Amino acid sequence: MSATPAGPIPSSTPPSKVLVSTMNNLAGYEVVETYGEVFGLVVRSRNLFSNIGASLRTVFGGEARGYTQLLAETRSEAVERLRAEAAGLGANAVLMMRFDTGVFASVMNEVAAYGTAVLVRPVAAESAPGI
Repeated sequence: MSATPAGPIPSSTPPSKVLVSTMNNLAGYEVVETYGEVFGLVVRSRNLFSNIGASLRTVFGGEARGYTQLLAETRSEAVERLRAEAAGLGANAVLMMRFDTGVFASVMNEVAAYGTAVLVRPVAAESAPGI
């Protein structure tokens, strides 16, 4: 999703419409309120048979596609939880979003999406001098 100076992002933005950016600012927008740090956290585990299959991949090499899919889904869910927390605070954007990951007991993966919840609005267009 991209932001354009076409119009404001309302403060009652539903979570699915909260803009998430890894940048410190949004071109064409200004931050009018900062709500603070927000998180989206997910911990997942594969089933026993998937873990055995992944262990065989380490012996023979190759991509562990089940884990790749699990991590992709987990990252997406973490971002959705981040959006929901930001929207709950009244934010319509999250800036400086980052991911952090960890492994528990060699079978569970944790993904945290975090950033700064803010309220943004379009910057008034300035008149450009004629050429």
